[in-house]
Amino acid sequence: MTLEEFFEGQELSRQLFEVVCAATEALGPVELRVTKSQIAFRWDKAFAWAWMPGKYLRRKAAPLVLSVSLPDRDVSPRWKSIVEPAPGRFMHHLELYTIDEIDDEVRAWLWAARTNIKEVSKS
Repeated sequence: MTLEEFFEGQELSRQLFEVVCAATEALGPVELRVTKSQIAFRWDKAFAWAWMPGKYLRRKAAPLVLSVSLPDRDVSPRWKSIVEPAPGRFMHHLELYTIDEIDDEVRAWLWAARTNIKEVSKS
């Protein structure tokens, strides 16, 4: 699947994705893997994923969700949910509605996920 097919008819989702993509590329080379359900950001291994919950829900949903894999639970209240799918691996889900939400804090989470840094937020 191509990016165009993934985002067909979802202009705001695509715009948000492009900003997230630029933030990950600023960290160094990143490979994208597009599937029917999500786009993985990879460097050595996948560290973040972008997906559109509206593809699966019958209610209004965030245009884009950024899921970030971190070795510890981050304390920021911005996360929609955090799950621990495996011991010592926490999947953090961030709903994105506007480009302004992709800020320095999000870039720090992406860096931490890419480099597998343990602690990010102090709040």
